[in-house]
Amino acid sequence: MNVYAVLAIFKFEMSRMKRTIGQSVASPVISTVLYFVVFGSAIGSRITEVDGISYGAFIVPGLVMMSVLNQSIANASFGIYFPRFTGTIYEVLSAPISYIEILLGYVGAATFKALFLATLIIITAHFFVPMDIQHPYIMVLFLILTAITFSLFGFLIGIWADGFEQLQVIPLLIITPLAFLGGSFYSIKMLPPLWQKVSMLNPVVYLISGLRWSFYGKSDVSLEVSLWVIFTFLVVGILIIKYVFKKGYGFKQ
Repeated sequence: MNVYAVLAIFKFEMSRMKRTIGQSVASPVISTVLYFVVFGSAIGSRITEVDGISYGAFIVPGLVMMSVLNQSIANASFGIYFPRFTGTIYEVLSAPISYIEILLGYVGAATFKALFLATLIIITAHFFVPMDIQHPYIMVLFLILTAITFSLFGFLIGIWADGFEQLQVIPLLIITPLAFLGGSFYSIKMLPPLWQKVSMLNPVVYLISGLRWSFYGKSDVSLEVSLWVIFTFLVVGILIIKYVFKKGYGFKQ
């Protein structure tokens, strides 16, 4: 394992975050604050509690999960796509490092950024609503697994994309709608029976539900099922990455 190479890629990606701190850090935090203001004021005045939890506190896990999903994919996809776009990826490929070490550098940086933003959002949430995280270790485990998994998928998107527009297709047309319909701002139990069953087909429901359980000990889906789903996503991501590396897709000229 070439640790120096992994750290070099990691540090380069983190330096990009410092150069674009307004877009990388401030923008997601401000967006979260707006969600608190809009949803907390507009809907919170009508729905005071959900499952015995104040509405403002109830939406925190959903907002954190939305941020982790979007930031993991965005950072990992742009991180590997931009070197492909500029041609500098061939300098990386010509270095004495393996695909695995390249993956660790880019995915590690994307994961760290997503977790950093999740921490900022949780801290910010404390200024708006009272919170008492009941299972902090489960919360950390769930966030780490989710950030790694979707950073892997983001890496795949960055390899697949042929233009900047394609980098936005999956996050905007798939991930964001699934997050909004996955119980970020409401409990699945509040829906009619038919739509409860339909919602169970949405994989993001299990991610948000598992994170919400770590906060309050209450969720729409059991913790075991949520962990099983995120582990399945992780394994699928690793297998796809392994196949892509084996074929050299996106790297070979």
